[in-house]
Amino acid sequence: MRRPRAIVLVLDGCGAGELPDAADYGDVGSNTLANTARAVGGLSMPNFQRLGLGNVLQISGVEPNPDPEGSWGLAHEMSAGKDTTTGHWEMMGVVTSKPFPTYPEGFPPEVMEAFSRATGRGWLGNYPASGTEIIQTFGDEHVATGDPIVYTSADSVFQIAAHEDVIPIEELYRICKIAREDVLVGDHAVGRIIARPFIGPSDEGVYTRTHRRRDFALTAPEPTVPDILERHGVATYGVGKIGEIFAWRGICESVHVTDNMDGFTKLVERVASESPGFVFANLVDFDMVWGHRNDVEGFARGLEAVDARMPELLDAMVDGDLLVVTADHGVDPTTASTDHSREHAPIVARMKGVERGQALGIRSTFADIGETVLDFYGLPGACERGASFLELVRDA
Repeated sequence: MRRPRAIVLVLDGCGAGELPDAADYGDVGSNTLANTARAVGGLSMPNFQRLGLGNVLQISGVEPNPDPEGSWGLAHEMSAGKDTTTGHWEMMGVVTSKPFPTYPEGFPPEVMEAFSRATGRGWLGNYPASGTEIIQTFGDEHVATGDPIVYTSADSVFQIAAHEDVIPIEELYRICKIAREDVLVGDHAVGRIIARPFIGPSDEGVYTRTHRRRDFALTAPEPTVPDILERHGVATYGVGKIGEIFAWRGICESVHVTDNMDGFTKLVERVASESPGFVFANLVDFDMVWGHRNDVEGFARGLEAVDARMPELLDAMVDGDLLVVTADHGVDPTTASTDHSREHAPIVARMKGVERGQALGIRSTFADIGETVLDFYGLPGACERGASFLELVRDA
């Protein structure tokens, strides 16, 4: 029988209420989980209710549990920013004091000129946009000219869209790598370069993005929890975009997924496997598919779909396994904004074999999660950023 392992599952964008400085980010009133539940008349999440999610905050349809099977709490983001990279880095022990740059007016001439020089290609677009909309706007011109479509969002991203038959997928990845290493550097070092391949048009003239997106993230400036674990002989297995978020440093494997359900299947498979090591998973559809499009109904049904499959994950665990479910930021689909929101992260933690949880309180940093993982593997204090809550979960 395999040794117990730690598992962190990130429900990307599923924030749990505005942080005290939310006004500085234009996010007053954001509360992704609670507002989504309220907007659809309540959520059906009986498995997370048993684990204690309703004890974290008031969620319509997910009642507080007086005898939860898991421990529960909230985490405060110490870093400046509200994006995927910042949230995951802090979770794994790296706190950033300066937000990554954003470009609400598009990228300046010096960036785009450098992009053309480095890649030998022109470009189309260069403004903040919905990815599904901008490929409709420039799709025909892109197919005719071969120039990639460049766009950004309220996040710190440089996104490059290309038709898979015009710029083959490996060439698109190469262009993104050039942009990462030679163009978006220094003052313009955005958090992520994102390859956005698409196909089409359909008979109705519609272009469609494919699931071969790839993120090219900055390398963390300090060792992360996966780096520390690797030094001590513990492998980190990613599911979803974890490998890309950490620029593959400290990550021995990060399987590609097509959507939340595929990601959940691969998470269960990894947890059920005999290979020891830390499992770190991200389910991105809450952010990418529903949150940024203000699709409240889709967001709600996505939460319920994950809840329905939680028994599979819990059954795959062995006694002593630690599961932490959390988020990296908010992306409240009920607000006028389609941007991420500056929110607390929920924490629901369960150690299999421990039948009752307890309150974890409001943690001062997301890094408490990473410190708990290190503590689980016998490396307490190695992160030097957070405070472990392992004892609270284990001895509840």
